[in-house]
Amino acid sequence: MARWTVTFTDKPEMDRVRSDKKRREAHIAFVRARPELQIGGALAMRPMQDFPGAIWNVEAETRQDVERLILQDPYYVASLRTYKITEWGTASAIQGMFS
Repeated sequence: MARWTVTFTDKPEMDRVRSDKKRREAHIAFVRARPELQIGGALAMRPMQDFPGAIWNVEAETRQDVERLILQDPYYVASLRTYKITEWGTASAIQGMFS
C-alpha cells in the first residue's frame, strides 16, 4: 500500500460549500467511513480569512484510487477546488540512503 498526500487549494467561493450544513454533514460522514483516509483537515488560516484549502494523508494502491476518493467527496467541487496528489515514502524505505 502506498502513501499519498493530497493538497487542496480552494477558491474563496468554496466558503459557500463549507457553510452548507447538509453538505458538511455528508463530507464528515464520508471521511469517517473511509479508513484509507488516515488524517486530514483544513490548512491553517489567518483570522478573518477564508480557508485556503485542506490536506489529506491517504493509504491507497494507486494514484487513481486516491483520485476516485477525491471525486466522491461531497466537498469536492471542480470549479472551486483544485488538488495535487504526491506519493511519499516511509523512513524505513529511505533509511539506506543515509547509512
